[in-house]
Amino acid sequence: MSSPQSEAPGVERFGYQQELRRSLGFADLLIYGLIFMVPIAPFGIFGSVFQSSGGMVALAYVIGMVAMAFTALSYAQMARAFPMAGSVYTYAGRGIAAPVGFLAGWVILLDYVLVPSLLYLVASAAMTSFVPGVPIWVWLIAFIVLNTVVNYLGIEMTARMNKIMLVAELIVLAIFLVVGAVALAQGKGHGAALSPLFDSSTFSWPLAFGAVSVAVLSFLGFDGISMLAEESRESSRRLGRSMVFALALAGALFVVQTWVAALLAPNRADLLTKGDPAGTAFYDTAEYAGGHWLSVLTAVATAVAWGFANSLVAQAATSRLLFAMARDRQLPAFLGKVHPKHRVPVNATFLVAGVSLVLGLYMSSRDDGITLLGTLVNFGAMTAFLALHVSVVVHYVVRNRSRDWWRHLVAPAIGFLILLYVVINASIAAQVLGFVWLAIGVVILAGSYMMGRRPTLSAVTPEANE
Repeated sequence: MSSPQSEAPGVERFGYQQELRRSLGFADLLIYGLIFMVPIAPFGIFGSVFQSSGGMVALAYVIGMVAMAFTALSYAQMARAFPMAGSVYTYAGRGIAAPVGFLAGWVILLDYVLVPSLLYLVASAAMTSFVPGVPIWVWLIAFIVLNTVVNYLGIEMTARMNKIMLVAELIVLAIFLVVGAVALAQGKGHGAALSPLFDSSTFSWPLAFGAVSVAVLSFLGFDGISMLAEESRESSRRLGRSMVFALALAGALFVVQTWVAALLAPNRADLLTKGDPAGTAFYDTAEYAGGHWLSVLTAVATAVAWGFANSLVAQAATSRLLFAMARDRQLPAFLGKVHPKHRVPVNATFLVAGVSLVLGLYMSSRDDGITLLGTLVNFGAMTAFLALHVSVVVHYVVRNRSRDWWRHLVAPAIGFLILLYVVINASIAAQVLGFVWLAIGVVILAGSYMMGRRPTLSAVTPEANE
């Protein structure tokens, strides 16, 4: 029987050298995906999703999980075909054409490059609310420096920290669920038991899918597992399976915790009409259910989870995307440098830290900083996922004449249509800023052609690069 190491396909057949260290097993990949999604992610955006969904928070997360499930299936198929770093950039570039890959990579940069800034900003704001004597920029710098050091020391160090943080988050979540169940048993609940899933007084499909465009922020991260393809010692099949498992586990946790919180929310009417600009709706609910200590516990857990655990893996994934694009000469070559000892893309790691610092400090000065970053992150991810679904159909059905209609045509088509509807129902600001970013990418691509630097990928035929 072959070992996992022997099953893991090398990148040499695609024209690259194996530079990153293969040291991650299935459990490491699964934990990485869970940490990236953050098992307690709904804590921080519960009020926003509650308002946008008309109180049907659980429904928004169920639809989001279904939409992401089809996306995870497409990721699993492309990870089997191209087991290397780069995520949608690699899959669209090799599955469709190199220029499409560049544009897909450019669009998903809105997700990967901006999400660390968003996470640091949310966490720093939360910590400042508890320790007002420390300015927000101090927390921002502290989180960034800590995560950069851990990522610099190698992927094994990141994996060890992931396990510790995952256990801590699950303990906090279990405490909230137990206390919440007791509170419901004591009659503290509001509304019908099924109202978080369906409320006839507020339901409409545009409303539900509009809420998904916000709730889906909690799911972003399962795809980050694909960034570690060159550091996994598992087969490409198990790499894809880890994405599906991580998504299913996180989705179940999201639905359960938001269902309980929606039933206990003490200020339902205000949330529906005024929203949650301070981002404290979940913590207020926790206090109503169990007291001030539970409010503090859930708020601090959110700050640590977003500012350290989630942003740690987000920085790691973003650096791998930059590394993959630089290796193909579609970004500056210095981003493709790998540290000789730690075997990590060192310059890309430092660049992500720098961008996070500059953007975090700037957005902290804006009243709409968190909202603006959140809408851009979601739009970038959803648009790139559309390209992913198309790449599955083109690579398997069009090029390789696959007759596996479910995995290679029907499932990607369903995933594409669901996400397209989500993008259409997203906020106008997200659409405008997202398309401006895409237009900038088109201009850069056109400039590359004019200068004779047409995007190409190693070990891809010239026809596929067209």
